[in-house]
Amino acid sequence: MAYYGKCIEIVMEQLDKFKPEKDNPEQFLETASTSLQQALSPQKLAFVLEILSGCLEYQKLLTIVVDAFYVRDGRLCMWADYSLFEVICYLAMFQLDELGFQLFCNIIRSQPVDKTCKFLRFFFNPLNLCSWIKDEWSLIYDTTHVKENWIDPLMRWQPEVQELINQLEGVPTDPTPLVKTKAKVTRPKEFNLTVPKPRAVTMPEPVPTVAKTKPVPQSTYQEPVEQQLLQMIKRYNRRKAEELLLKANMEELRCAMPRLHRDPQAQDFEKQEQLQSASPIRRTPNVTFFKPNTFPVKLNTATILREGALYQRQVEKELQRVDKLVDGAGDFSEFLEWQKKMQAKDLEEQLAACECRRLQGKLSHEEAILARQNLIQENKLKADQKKEETAELMLQCAERRLQEEKAMKELVGQIIEAQKNVKVAQMKLVKGRQQIVQEVIEESRELLQRSMEAAKEEQRRRCELTAQLRALETQPTRKGKLVDLTQIPGYGLEGEMSVVELRERLALLKETQKREQEEKRDQIIQDKRVKSQKLQNTMEQISLCRTAMGRTAALRWEKKKAQAGSLGTPSQDERVLELQRRMEERVAERRRQTAKLQVSPPRTVRPQLRAQEEAQHWLKLDQSRERRLRAMQEADRTCEPTHHLEAA
Repeated sequence: MAYYGKCIEIVMEQLDKFKPEKDNPEQFLETASTSLQQALSPQKLAFVLEILSGCLEYQKLLTIVVDAFYVRDGRLCMWADYSLFEVICYLAMFQLDELGFQLFCNIIRSQPVDKTCKFLRFFFNPLNLCSWIKDEWSLIYDTTHVKENWIDPLMRWQPEVQELINQLEGVPTDPTPLVKTKAKVTRPKEFNLTVPKPRAVTMPEPVPTVAKTKPVPQSTYQEPVEQQLLQMIKRYNRRKAEELLLKANMEELRCAMPRLHRDPQAQDFEKQEQLQSASPIRRTPNVTFFKPNTFPVKLNTATILREGALYQRQVEKELQRVDKLVDGAGDFSEFLEWQKKMQAKDLEEQLAACECRRLQGKLSHEEAILARQNLIQENKLKADQKKEETAELMLQCAERRLQEEKAMKELVGQIIEAQKNVKVAQMKLVKGRQQIVQEVIEESRELLQRSMEAAKEEQRRRCELTAQLRALETQPTRKGKLVDLTQIPGYGLEGEMSVVELRERLALLKETQKREQEEKRDQIIQDKRVKSQKLQNTMEQISLCRTAMGRTAALRWEKKKAQAGSLGTPSQDERVLELQRRMEERVAERRRQTAKLQVSPPRTVRPQLRAQEEAQHWLKLDQSRERRLRAMQEADRTCEPTHHLEAA
């Protein structure tokens, strides 16, 4: 009984762990079999897995009975015994014929008596089985199947189960009158012979399950990722275009604003106020080329060697140049003076071209204003024509809607008549399907009976094979032999040796390898010391070269800065004068058109705003001109030949 009690406890623990909302029955059985495979023998494991799979498969039927038991008679029972009642109900319904009544009684006796008796009395009550339990089960399975396979076998076993309940509760089955006891009579005692082991109850193999079909992929009901990306890109492009349109409408071209002729003192005063109200402009700090002696960045070996080789090449070039000068070679001074003159001329041409581009921008702005005024007049005429066309289209749309409503009413009447005929066809279809279902149930019953007979024959054959294998296992076998480690195997191979000699040779080989490793380590340490000394010398040379280069660059920067201050403003060009004249003509023409079209706004506020915008515009132009001059000076500096090592 302890054997069956332990198996039932394991099944109860696994049922308590199962969660129908989250776990899959097939996966849960696989995990349970792997976890219990080492703890249980194959016979116990098969018995436990069969009961566990049956409880999970018919959990709906078992839940109906156990829930009703707790509502009616099991109010004093604990909910922790829920799985116990499910297991007892499954054994009584499906395993009572296979296990036998005696084995079923042993399983019941291994559990708490009062709880099992109360549940068996409730479950095997004929009033419960033949009434509401049968009705509830018929809602899930066919009525004939429920009656033939479950209700009739349970009613057939009901007297034996009732007798078992009376025995467990201590009630005698057939009470007899008390009889006086007689004196004991000597009886022969049987011989103490060896009792043969009982034959193990072979558990049937679990019924093979059909392979699980793959579920429908979620991508069938979801929108493709490419479609979502396209929609997102479209929304982003549209939002960006709207922002650019709004920015273009709000910010006009500032280079085309007319310049008012005022006193220079008033213009300076307004420019100072504008600078104070606006956010301060950050100037770029003066760049210095002096490098400190300490290195702020940690250089690796490759960088140090590369920079040392660079400075070495520069020193060699400078020495070669000095040797050529000593031998009578020419100098670059004349070429440098010519280069400076040409760069100054190019700078004047660039400034003149910049002024031309500015005036062209103003001119294009005035022409755009004139074109916009002409476009507004044309749009007004087109809008009037569009309104007339939309009114005609609205009338046509109203007439079309009336015709569609009439057609829809006729279609609804036809659909109602068709629905009446559909109901009659549905009734015929339901009757035909019911007949097909009855035929399929009868065929499945015959196939099930044939498969049970084949399974019994296969089980008998396996039992015979198991008995033969056990008989072979009982035969004695020879154990291991002694091994001499000093003896040579004698297989006739070259270089044969004993295990002891092999170990000695391996020890000598390890000592040799260890000595070679130490020698190699000493050599590596010596190489590292030589390399570090070489890098240190290179770093000292690099620091000297950098100091010399910094001083030379600082002197050259001061010289360029002095030359940049002497540069003048760009000279006036014929193209600039021509563009200024055309600009004045366009401004006069625009003013004449605006005076004809509309009344100008009050002029008390507009001059002040225009003056502020003009001051900001010219301030930005001056700053851009200074940046351009600075960039050209930097380009001049890079074009000159390098004389970094003259001071060195």
